[in-house]
Parts: sequence; C-alpha cells; structure tokens
Amino acid sequence: MTCRELVDFLMAYLDHELAKDQSERFDRHLQECTACTGYMNAYVETIRLGRMACSPLDEPVSSEIPEELVRAILAAKGGGA
Repeated sequence: MTCRELVDFLMAYLDHELAKDQSERFDRHLQECTACTGYMNAYVETIRLGRMACSPLDEPVSSEIPEELVRAILAAKGGGA
C-alpha cells in the first residue's frame, strides 16, 4: 500500500468498511510509515474536535453578563465604572 492509497481509503478504514485483506495492508503500512500514522492521528483528532464543536452544550449558556465583568472591561478600557 502506498501513502496515497492510505489517504484515499482512510475514512473507510476508520469506519471498518474495508475488506479484511485491505485492512491488514493498511495496518502493515501504518506500522512502517510514521508519516501516515501521524496523518491518521491528526485526522482522527480533527474529526473528534469537529464533532465536539458541533455538539449541543450540556448546560445552557447564560445571556446575562456579570456586572463585575462589565466593570473590569470598562476599567481596562479606561472608561471607569
């Protein structure tokens, strides 16, 4: 397997959609190629972060701004409170 083939079939590999022999070739390539292993790890992390960014929050976000935060911002801008 070449690095290009690995990139072309990465999603199918991660989704366990490759035939057994293809998956074994993938595994062998990853054992030998640190560049592809790094690429795959970065790809997996990117997907994880994307899902996390798009998932609903566990707690509702308050629309109220704490008064002490407003005063601190105004003081930092030189506007005083």
